[in-house]
Amino acid sequence: MYTLYGFKGSGSAVVELALELAGLPYRLVEAASWEPGSALDELQQLNPLRQIPTLQLPDGSILTESAAILLHLGLAHPAAGLLPAAETQRAQAIRGLVYIAANCYAAIGVIDFPERWCANADDAVKEQIREGTRARLHSYWEIFADTYPASPFLNGASLGLLDLMAAVVSKWAGARPHLARVRPAFFALVERVQADPKVAPVWRRHWDH
Repeated sequence: MYTLYGFKGSGSAVVELALELAGLPYRLVEAASWEPGSALDELQQLNPLRQIPTLQLPDGSILTESAAILLHLGLAHPAAGLLPAAETQRAQAIRGLVYIAANCYAAIGVIDFPERWCANADDAVKEQIREGTRARLHSYWEIFADTYPASPFLNGASLGLLDLMAAVVSKWAGARPHLARVRPAFFALVERVQADPKVAPVWRRHWDH
């Protein structure tokens, strides 16, 4: 059984969704750096950065970093269809997962914690950092939407990891309202992903809408 360390409304949602989509048994452990009553000490023993998601594999080994966890699950369980079966499509899905992690997800970390990137920043400077990073983040999503048109999903013929990652990470930092204005087709896709019968129950546990 897999053990997923995460928290409601966090990036662990995408790993939980992947486990559900693949039909893999797992247990959830609530742990988050912002939630003192959670299993934070246990998480820190497994991941010194205290970041979620952190996934303990059935053999006891530990995986961190969202894209790495998703890629492992997709490659370890090919029959689940988390990644496209065709080599060319699979390569592009892997590219998309790393793109979101390296660009969109990373930018959200700056927006959430600007003080980590500018020592002794006052509130005005922090807000300037947030504003500039948010604009950059939204441009990243525009590029992604132009690069990955749905056919009918980002993963190809069926729902997969890239769809899940895009739906979860676009939930933050005002990306959805921005995409609704400038990339309505992509906005409609991520809305459709979160409403999918296989996704919706987990989605409702993390978010009310």
